[in-house]
Amino acid sequence: MLIHLQKLTLKNYKSHRDLVVEFGDLTKISGDNAKGKSSIPESLCWTLYGTDALGSKLDPTPIGYDFDEVKNELLLKVDDKQVLLGRGLAKGKAKYWINDVPSKATEYDELVQTLFDKDLFLSLFNPSYFFTMHPTEQRALMLRYVTSPASKEVFAQLPAAQADKLAELIKKHSLTDLEKIHRENKTKQDKAYIAAQSRTKTLLEQLNSLPDAGVEIEDATAKIAELDGQIQEIRNKSSTADQTNQRISALKAQIESLNKRIEASKEKWPALKHEEINGICHTCKRPLDDESIQAAEDDKEERMAQYRAAHKVLLDERETFTSELAQLKRVETSELHEEKDRLEQSKQPLLDAIKSYARREQMEQQIEQAKAAEAETLASRNESVFILDAIKAFQAKEAELQATKVQELFTTLSIRLFKQNKGDGELKADFEIEMDGKAYRKLSLSESIRAGLELRDVLSQQSSIVAPCFVDNAESITRFTQPSGQLIMCRVVAGQELNIETEDEHND
Repeated sequence: MLIHLQKLTLKNYKSHRDLVVEFGDLTKISGDNAKGKSSIPESLCWTLYGTDALGSKLDPTPIGYDFDEVKNELLLKVDDKQVLLGRGLAKGKAKYWINDVPSKATEYDELVQTLFDKDLFLSLFNPSYFFTMHPTEQRALMLRYVTSPASKEVFAQLPAAQADKLAELIKKHSLTDLEKIHRENKTKQDKAYIAAQSRTKTLLEQLNSLPDAGVEIEDATAKIAELDGQIQEIRNKSSTADQTNQRISALKAQIESLNKRIEASKEKWPALKHEEINGICHTCKRPLDDESIQAAEDDKEERMAQYRAAHKVLLDERETFTSELAQLKRVETSELHEEKDRLEQSKQPLLDAIKSYARREQMEQQIEQAKAAEAETLASRNESVFILDAIKAFQAKEAELQATKVQELFTTLSIRLFKQNKGDGELKADFEIEMDGKAYRKLSLSESIRAGLELRDVLSQQSSIVAPCFVDNAESITRFTQPSGQLIMCRVVAGQELNIETEDEHND
C-alpha cells in the first residue's frame, strides 16, 4: 500500500489562519520557534484522528485572533484511490466532510479506519509515536507482520525425545491446552504421590510390627495335619465309648423296666392258678351243665398257657439284655477328652503361626500394590513434568527463533521480546528496544530520532505499507538513513519566518 499526501489546507488552526501545504517527495518546513512548524504535521493527525502526532487529544483553536470556525482539509491518495477528508470545529461542535460531503463522525472514523490502521499509520508517520504506546501494544504491532517460526522449525532445534513427544501430542491439543492439562495433572499427581508414599510407609510399618511366624509353614501345616489325625482318632474313640456307655445305660433301664413287669406278672399268677370252677355262671349265677363246666376249665387252661407264654417272653427278654450287659464294660472318657484338649492346645500356636504368615503375605501383597500405585502415580507425574519441560523448551526455542527473526530486521537496534522469570525460569512476553546497549528512554534526542526512523522503516517493510514520515527537530541530527515514502522535515532556523519548500526528487 502506498499512502501519498497531496495537499493540506488549514483554516484557523492554531496559529495558521489560512495555510495551504502541497507536499512533495520531500517537504522541508523551517522557521524560528513558535512559528507553527510542528503544528503542520500535527494538524494532519488531527484531521485524521482528532489527536496530535503522538495520539493525544489537543485543542486546535486559534491563538491570538478571533475565528468563526476551525476547518482542516487533507487530500491524500491511497494506492489509486484519492480522498479528501475534512474535520472542523464550530461553536464547540465537531464537523466532518468526506469529499466535500458533510458526514457523521461514525462514517468519517470508519472510512479512515478502512484506509489504514491508526497505530500503524501514526508509527510510520511519526517515529516517536511507537514509543508512546504500552510495551504490550508495541510488541503486538511489531509481531503483527512477523510470522512465527513453524512448529517443524522449532522441533528441529529440540532434543529428539521432546520433539517427538510434542509432535504427537499437538495432533489432538494445542500447546496452550497441553500446558493446562499437564499443569493440572502434575498438581494432582504431586498430591497423589505424597499420599501413595504415605500409604506405602504405613503398610511397611504395619508389616514390621507383625510377629514372625517362627516356624516353616510347610512343617507347621504337616504337624497340624498330624495333630488333626490324632484328634480325629480320639474323637472316634470317644464316640465309640459314648455309644457303649449309652447302650449300657439303656440296657440297665430296660432290665429295670422288665424286672418291674416280671414282678407284676408274678403277682397275677396265684389268682389265676387257684381260680375255682364251681359250676355256676359268673354272669347270670345259673348252674352250668357239664359242657359249660368243661368249656370253663378249657378257658382257664388257655389263659394260664397265655400267661406262661407272656411271662416267659419277659424273662427271655431280660435274659437277652442281661447277657448283652454282661458283655459290655463302661469306658471312662475323661482321659480322652483331656488328651484331645492337649492336642488342640498344641495345635493352636501352629495355627497362629500360619495365620500370622497369611497376614504377612496379605500385607506384602498390599505393599506391592501400593508400590505399584506409587510408581504409576510417579510415572504420570514425571510424564507431565517431561511434557511441561518440553513445552517450556519449545517456547524458549520458539522465542529464540522469533527474536532472531525480528532482530535480523534491524541494523543498529536491539529488540527484546521475552524476559525470563527469576523464580521459575519461565519466559514471559516482554518488549524493550535498545540502541548501543541503552534503553530507548535513555537515548539522546538525535539517537531517539534515528532509532525511531529505523524502527518505522522495519514496520513499513514488514507491513508492505509505504507512508509519509515526519521528522521533527531535524536540525538535531546530521546524518540518518532516508526513510521510505514521503519525508516531512521540520527544522528550527533562528530569526526565520515559517518557510515551506517541496522537492519531488532528492538525495540523502
